[in-house]
Amino acid sequence: MPAYQHNLPHLYVPIPDQGVSQKYIPPRRGGSKSSLPPRNREEHAEALKQACEKMIEEAQQQKLLREPELTIGESGVYVDFQIQAKEIGAVELENSRKKIELVAVRQSEDGDDLLSVTVFIPDQATDFFRDKIEAYRDQDTKKKLSSNRVTIIFLLLREIDCIAGLLLLREFTRGNPKNQALIARLENIQLSDVRQLFTDEPEFFPETDQDVWWEIWLRQAQLETFKQLAELLQIRTTEHSISFPERDVVLALTNAITLSRVIRNTGVIAELRLAKDSPSMFFEMDMKEQVAWVDDLLDRVIEPSDKSNKLAICLLDSGVTRTHRLIEIALAPKDVLTCNPLWGTADSQLWHGHGTSMAGILLYGDLLNAMAKPDKIWLSHRLESVKILPDRDDNDPDLYGAITQEAVYQAEINAPNRQRIICMAVTSQYETAQGKPSSWSSAIDQLCFGDRDLQEPQRLIVISIGNIRTDILPERYPDLNDVSQAENPAQAWNALVVGAYTDKVNISDRKYISWQPIAPAGDLSPRSRTSILWNTQWPIRPDVVMEGGNLATDGILTGMDVDDLQLLTTYYKPLDRQFNTFGDTSAATALVSHMAARIWAEYPRYLPETVRALIVHSAEWTPAMLKHLPKKPRQIHKCAILRRYGYGVPNLGKALQSAQNDLAMILEDDLQPFYKDGSTIKAKEMNLHQLPWPKNELEKLREAEVEMKVTLSYFVEPNPGERGRVRRHSYASHGLRFAVKQTLEELDDFKKRINREEREVEEDSPSIQDNEWFLGVQMQSLGSIHSDIWRGTAADLAQRDAVAVYPVGGWWKNNPAQRKWEQRARYSLIVSIRVLGDIETDIYTPIQNIIKQSTPIDI
Repeated sequence: MPAYQHNLPHLYVPIPDQGVSQKYIPPRRGGSKSSLPPRNREEHAEALKQACEKMIEEAQQQKLLREPELTIGESGVYVDFQIQAKEIGAVELENSRKKIELVAVRQSEDGDDLLSVTVFIPDQATDFFRDKIEAYRDQDTKKKLSSNRVTIIFLLLREIDCIAGLLLLREFTRGNPKNQALIARLENIQLSDVRQLFTDEPEFFPETDQDVWWEIWLRQAQLETFKQLAELLQIRTTEHSISFPERDVVLALTNAITLSRVIRNTGVIAELRLAKDSPSMFFEMDMKEQVAWVDDLLDRVIEPSDKSNKLAICLLDSGVTRTHRLIEIALAPKDVLTCNPLWGTADSQLWHGHGTSMAGILLYGDLLNAMAKPDKIWLSHRLESVKILPDRDDNDPDLYGAITQEAVYQAEINAPNRQRIICMAVTSQYETAQGKPSSWSSAIDQLCFGDRDLQEPQRLIVISIGNIRTDILPERYPDLNDVSQAENPAQAWNALVVGAYTDKVNISDRKYISWQPIAPAGDLSPRSRTSILWNTQWPIRPDVVMEGGNLATDGILTGMDVDDLQLLTTYYKPLDRQFNTFGDTSAATALVSHMAARIWAEYPRYLPETVRALIVHSAEWTPAMLKHLPKKPRQIHKCAILRRYGYGVPNLGKALQSAQNDLAMILEDDLQPFYKDGSTIKAKEMNLHQLPWPKNELEKLREAEVEMKVTLSYFVEPNPGERGRVRRHSYASHGLRFAVKQTLEELDDFKKRINREEREVEEDSPSIQDNEWFLGVQMQSLGSIHSDIWRGTAADLAQRDAVAVYPVGGWWKNNPAQRKWEQRARYSLIVSIRVLGDIETDIYTPIQNIIKQSTPIDI
């Protein structure tokens, strides 16, 4: 096979030459309408009316128990509706004119097919739903008559039987019961208490008189009101809060009894969760005495220059021992910061020197590789450290989303003109609730997206998926990994989330000579978590996996850390020893951050979304990972691979450069997803990119097997809260998707297939099956980074020369009250071609020439 080297720069495609924005109307989607449960209209209405009247009576009694000094702001009642058909119909419970607001959605304890939907109803609107039920019972909607039925009724009225004609007219024009879409789905109505606002798993609800830390999710513009109530009720709150488009989140130390007084007197609270975001506990790792090779290594290190001073990795961790000689050359005293002056900036014994271990890998990668080679080592970036973990473990829980935000702002204020990758391998000790966003993960998403009102930059943040904290038995690997969910905040949509795999299987230490590694080479690192148990609508986690070391076993004991199976890095007490062993998802996260810095140093003008996309785009599954697929894998098998390993192991060489037979084209563009047409928010535009395709070269290759990979990366603005489960209140501001022109498809047909605006009235969309994509449309559409691989012949690929990027819904569209319909959405698109097999060819040069000679193309 020809030995092609990846030593050519990626091909940046200028958008004015190759991209065209067009008005966009989404194609109509097929599928049946959601069916309503069968109901006896009169009996159902009567049962709901009785429940509603009982709720109104209890609401009146609750008003009598209100405490005047606590009745601050808008008063009302919280009402719990049990509703069928999942989220369908839940949005009907809201009424903006009456100021009735959906605040929380959770799975009902009475059945998997039921949702409990909590709604806040102002005092003046408590009769609203009783009126809806009575209208359902007594009134019908009207429907238009077809021309045939009009003719029949006309004949009956004129020539046969006037009374029969009138009866038939009444029957033909009678529609469905009024409000049927909502009322028919309701199972019960009852006044809510504090438990109905609790959206964590029910078994976690504390004893009513037990003081615990809560996450208080507040309705819009209610933060100051809650602070007044907290002062009156002597509720202890943290100084930090997080603001989202429709929610503010604050931590409070109190009990359920006191919170019941709050919801009885005011309508400030939207939902309640336990404050679980405490930092991860990391295992102390054994270390053999180190040989002092630091001097030799320093002789070969090229220290950061003025150019590299413009790029840094900002580490949010337990602090860093700056005086370590391998670190101090890249970490200036002014770049060592802390979130709390009382914590100091130095690393601590409590966290086993975790921050200093991270710092060594962020600068050098695995130190074992750096010291084993005689080559010069160029430090492409500097280091910044912000301490976010205190030196004691008995501190009160804090809102780690706010602490993370504060840490990032400190670094930016300290060095405002510096590009930075933010690296954080700190996770909560609690698993995520099947991928549901938290205040911490949402704060990270908001940091990535940036505050446009404040003209904040968009940011690249790399975080870990978290480690399994229990003992690892060889017989439970990798089943334990598959049922161990990613930890908070790994459910963030915009962050680059990293898991761990391992190639370390050789044990040379005589003490463990008969021991065996738990994970085979190329497979998942034994402590790495997954998202296999997550609900299918949440993003793929991890995005990628990187070396995290292995565990060893003697066949009797549980898996143990063995030095030979770990990475080598810097130790936080350099007077005791210079080196430490390190592993798991923390080490993997540091390696990916190091990789991101190398890419950004090579291409400093690339967007954060592009650097993230290049890492994912360069990733591949190892043979050991692909062994878990059957010969004819179904979607369920592919999904398991994706949610265990992400898109695979990223390749620095491919992320940095192209080759003659394996090249990447980079496009950076934006579009306006939505606009307001009267009172309706609609999709506005799509971008069509006609690619600089080497058609002649591909056609010459004929039946040679080729691979095309497409990766689309963008950031969403988060809108967290339990009601994000309901479509109108979706978590992501918007979504983007890509579509590729198919073989034998004309460009006009391609545009018609994806854009209804391009069709004549009543013209059907051209339908062409395209089954060569490995993942397929459903798995391409999760989260905010989408990547898939097409394989076929070179002749077929020659005709696939256009890619469209188009919008799908989100809360910018579905929540007009936020007035976001004019926002623009930025994205990065990478399209690569690789010629497989033992074929000598150069497809890089023809594309490079097309780009150099290109002029705007009228399509």
